[in-house]
Parts: sequence; C-alpha cells; structure tokens
Amino acid sequence: MYVMTTATAPLPASAPAPVWARRAAHAIALCAVPSGLWRIAMASGVYVGYSDQVLRDVFDIPGWGIAYVVGLSVLAELAALFPLLLVSDRWRPLHPRVLAPLAWTASGVVVLVALWQLVVAFTVESRTYMSSGTAETVWGFTFAPLLAIPVLMTAVTWSYAKRHRARGTSGSGS
Repeated sequence: MYVMTTATAPLPASAPAPVWARRAAHAIALCAVPSGLWRIAMASGVYVGYSDQVLRDVFDIPGWGIAYVVGLSVLAELAALFPLLLVSDRWRPLHPRVLAPLAWTASGVVVLVALWQLVVAFTVESRTYMSSGTAETVWGFTFAPLLAIPVLMTAVTWSYAKRHRARGTSGSGS
C-alpha cells in the first residue's frame, strides 16, 4: 500500500511566472555571453588589447591561464542560467522552500560581485595592462551587460518568492 506523505506529495501548482520575469531570466543568460566570448578570444590568442608578454606574465596564457579563463567563462554562463529555474513551470529540481533562499543568496552575491567589479574596472591597476583606448572600449562594451545582472536577478528572485509565498499563505493550494 502506498502512503503519500508531505515528502512525496506533489507540489501544488503555483502561478506561472509573469512574462517580464521570463524575459529578465533569459536576458541574464544573454548578458554573460559577450564577456565570455571576450575571455575565450583572449585564451585563443585573438588580440584583445594585451601584449603577448602581459598574457604570459599576468594571465599565464599560453599555459594554465587558458583553462582558467575558459573555465571562468563556462562557470559564469552556467551561473547565468540559474534564474531560468525560477521561471520554469516544468522543471523544478528543488522545493521552493530551498530554492527561494538559494535564489536570494545568489542575488546578494551577484550584487556584491558587481560592485566589486566596478571597483576593479575603475582602478588604475586594472587598466594598466591594456595597450589602447580601442581595446578598453571593446572591453567595456563586452563587460557592460554584466552590470544589468544584479537588477535582473533581484527582480526575478522577487517574482519567484512572491509567487511561492502567495501560494503557501493562501491555503487554497493554487
């Protein structure tokens, strides 16, 4: 005989994610693409504004720096895909009680990382290795979309938390 417990009970359906939240989650994934492509170009030997000596001495390219830079690009894109879990109606790998705090934590971390990146981007140290203004401009355009991620992530997380909190407190299960 099968007994349904709270652990095995299916999750009640929640309201679908609003269109704006779905678009914001997809935008997050797209925001990470330009900087990832820029890093992969750098690892592939495409000129991105750094001399060969800087690539060797500072970034260890060629060498382990290639694995680091490509790995960072892949990791950043995988992290940028996380918000899609918050707007998915079909795939729920985690219970909302677990996913909501995880999403708020990720949102907070993203905000802190974005602030740190702004500090790094505007310090003299981060720009001393670039050899031209054009390279800095290209770098700026490829990394600028990352600044939208904290706002988008917070909005998507807020939408997810609101939908699931409303479902939990309504008592109707819908």
